[in-house]
Formats: sequence, C-alpha cells, structure tokens
Amino acid sequence: MGRLFAVEIVYRGIFQKTLAKNISRTIVLAAHQEGKPGISFGRYGDSPERNGIPAKNFAIVATDEVTLEEGMAKYEPQEVDITIAVDDTLSKGVESWAWYGLQPINRLLKPGGTLIITSKEPTETLIAMAHRKEYPYQLAVVKGVPSFSGLWVYKDDHTDVRILGAIAKLLPELVSLESVQKAILAEWNDPLKVTSAARSYERISTVTVEPHQGNPEEPYHFELPKWWEMREGIAIPSIPRGGAIQDPESQEMGGYRPQRNPTFKKFTTRTMRPVVDFDTCIKCTLCWLQCPDSCFDVTPDGLYDANMEACCGCGVCEAVCPVANCVTMVNEVAFLDNASQWEMWKKDKEGYQKWLQQKIEHRPERSHGFRYRGQYEEQAPEMIESGGE
Repeated sequence: MGRLFAVEIVYRGIFQKTLAKNISRTIVLAAHQEGKPGISFGRYGDSPERNGIPAKNFAIVATDEVTLEEGMAKYEPQEVDITIAVDDTLSKGVESWAWYGLQPINRLLKPGGTLIITSKEPTETLIAMAHRKEYPYQLAVVKGVPSFSGLWVYKDDHTDVRILGAIAKLLPELVSLESVQKAILAEWNDPLKVTSAARSYERISTVTVEPHQGNPEEPYHFELPKWWEMREGIAIPSIPRGGAIQDPESQEMGGYRPQRNPTFKKFTTRTMRPVVDFDTCIKCTLCWLQCPDSCFDVTPDGLYDANMEACCGCGVCEAVCPVANCVTMVNEVAFLDNASQWEMWKKDKEGYQKWLQQKIEHRPERSHGFRYRGQYEEQAPEMIESGGE
C-alpha cells in the first residue's frame, strides 16, 4: 500500500467557502501534475454553511489509486497531515452544524503534523488559543488578515495561493512548488498568483508546539443518542424558560437569563465580540430586543449582559445602541474566555474600565462583509504587494 495524504481546510461558512474550495481543489490539481490521484470535497454535515459557522473541506491525495480508494472508504479522514485555519479565531476550536461539540482546531493532526493559520498575531497568541495535544505538532503562520468575503463576492487577495505555496514548503512529499505553480497557472492563468505562491514558499517557517503548550481546558462535548435509545413518537422536548440571576455583589436574585441549547453554543461562529461600557448604558433595551440570537441576559440592576456562549458576534447590538461607544465590537483574538462582563464590572468597576479601554484601544475594522462596491478590488493590491506582511 502506498502513502495517503490528507489536508483539512477549516473555514467560516459562506464567508470563506470559495477560498476553501480553491485551496482544496488546487492541492488535488497540483498532485495530478505529479501523477498522484486525489479528490477534494466538503463535509456534508456542515451544510448549509451559514454566516460564520465553521465548516470543513478536505483534499485527499495518494501515491496510487488503490491507496486512494482505501482512504476514501471512510466518510472523512480520522487524521490529517495538515490542518489549515483560514481565520485565526478558529484556533479556539470549532463547533459546526455537524453536531460534534467543540472540536479543537488541531484535533485531527497526526503527530508532527502542521497547523497552518492565516493571521497577523504572534505565534504565542495562537498557541495559547489552541487546545493542547498529547504530542508535539508544528505551527506555521501565513501572515495576513483573515480573508472574508460577502455572500456573492470573493476577496481575491491571494490568500489561497499563498497557503498553497506554504504547503509545498511544509509537505513537499504531497506537492512540489513547481507543481503548485503549474496548477495555479492552469486554473487562473495569472503569473502574479504564481509569484505570491513562491513568496510564501520562501517566507514560511514553523515552530514546534509541545504537549504542555496551549489551552488546557477540556472542550465541551456530548454524546448523541443511538437509534435504539431514541424515544418513540415525534414530541421534541422544549428548552426550559430560564430564571433569575444572582448579583455577585449583593447576592440578591433578579433579572432574567433564558435557558439555552446545552449542546449548541454558537460562540465559535464569531470573529468579533461586543464589549459593553455599563457605566454609560441607559438601559434602552435595544440590544436585548434586536439581538437575533437572544444572547443578552437581563441583570438584576436592569443592565444587559451579552452571554458569550450564545453570542455569534453579528454586531447588531453595536449598530442599534444609541450611546456612542457603549457597545464596541472587538476582534475575538483579544479574548481567551467567555466570562461575564457584567460580573467583572460588578466586582471591580475601576478595573473593568481599564480592561475595557485596553480592549477597544486598537479596535479593528469589522472583520467581514464589504461596505461599498469595489472595496475588495481596492484592498487586494496592497495585500498582494505586501504578501500579508
């Protein structure tokens, strides 16, 4: 039996669907240049890939047809040589439509495998976000902001070809740079894309992540019922109504926190999260009323606390808030937990204000969606010229 190579691309639903498809498809086309059979496919359970919900594409390549057929006998790979996260906030773990609970971004990596992340963050930040593994693996960073597009557009900033160039450097047994360049020319007929792939090949490097490094928390998980364990009939148990919240300062009960789905938490959907200045909140209720996911808890003192296990980071609360800078969307990379901001504020209001100002000091632009026609075309040349640096 020959060798089987597996690459998974983890991406944010419709915002990065074309990007992921380009990467997985071109890996296979490059392998074909060397006479290696392969196949590129998406995971059925991730459909319909809405908004920023994590999804996966795979590229499976083998040294011969028999090995490929044996490898494809499984629904999806049980381990991969390379995992690609085309958004650095995915490093915290992914929860897809496929009902797997929270999966560490490096879950499928083989011992010594490589995690490639698109990011401008330092490796220390990315390592801290990813869950620990029981064995060492490699981390490579393709420098650049995560490449997001809208529903019907594609941000052609060369992220796809730069990742392909990095793969050729990191796993030359899979595809060579020459094969990648030939596949890029055949697919796009764009010499500039070929140059971008070569630049990435030259610049990419790795660091070893040891078992003691990373997020030590155990990802939440659950077991789906087996078919013989399912109840008869068609009744679906409802979610309980919820109840009051305890004030951490006075210990009194009040307000309202709805019960939420215990097995689908949604927070890995977001790339940004709201931070709230409770000192300037006028209790207008608009964030609570307009939130499409009902993620705001009503506190005993009449404020509104975004529950970070339910928030998907859409930014509606920031948009509807009538008070300047009361709600501010901040890059998800800036946070390492889902702790309650209101509880933090109640326990130490002065300390919370310092924390708040530190978080919004370097507030980035919104991470996805375009604001006017032609925006991507204006941004792409600078991104391509810098190579993400």
